[in-house]
Amino acid sequence: MCNPSAERRALLVIGMQLGLFNGPEKPYEGDRVLANINQLIGRARGAGAPIFAARHTGPHCSPIEPGSPLSQLLPDIGVDAEMDTVFDKTRPDCFFGTGLREWLADTAVGELVIVGMKTQYCIDTTCRAAADLGFQPIPIADAHTCMDTPVLPAQAIIEHHNPTLNGPFVRLLNTSDFQF
Repeated sequence: MCNPSAERRALLVIGMQLGLFNGPEKPYEGDRVLANINQLIGRARGAGAPIFAARHTGPHCSPIEPGSPLSQLLPDIGVDAEMDTVFDKTRPDCFFGTGLREWLADTAVGELVIVGMKTQYCIDTTCRAAADLGFQPIPIADAHTCMDTPVLPAQAIIEHHNPTLNGPFVRLLNTSDFQF
């Protein structure tokens, strides 16, 4: 890509749903991350950029089975199911088994802005998959989160993944520095 500024951008919001965000383990700085994501949704909408929202779903009879209350997007998220593309996924890779690749191609998107949950799973995996598929992933450093694990606190996970992802195949930015 010789001129990245010429690429059309889209926003991908991952896993911002009731069962993950409001579960027994709270996401690190969840309110701040949600506010940043909503800012980005507003900017994307104002610029006419496509907005996609991926809900992680589990198997039948799981708490996050498709259509269950816990699989639904947060009521406070600015995604509009009438205007935006909302889809379910079953793996950390938002492209696997979904129509995301085709939707991005159909709307001539080259740069994919990636936000949401969880940093070490869906954010990391989707950034890497997007790059492998020829898209320019742009994770927003202060608009993704996760929970503490038995080994690492969430803050350390995020602080590790941001510089690990930033580099030749990913361009990392902050909410305040990004415009559609």
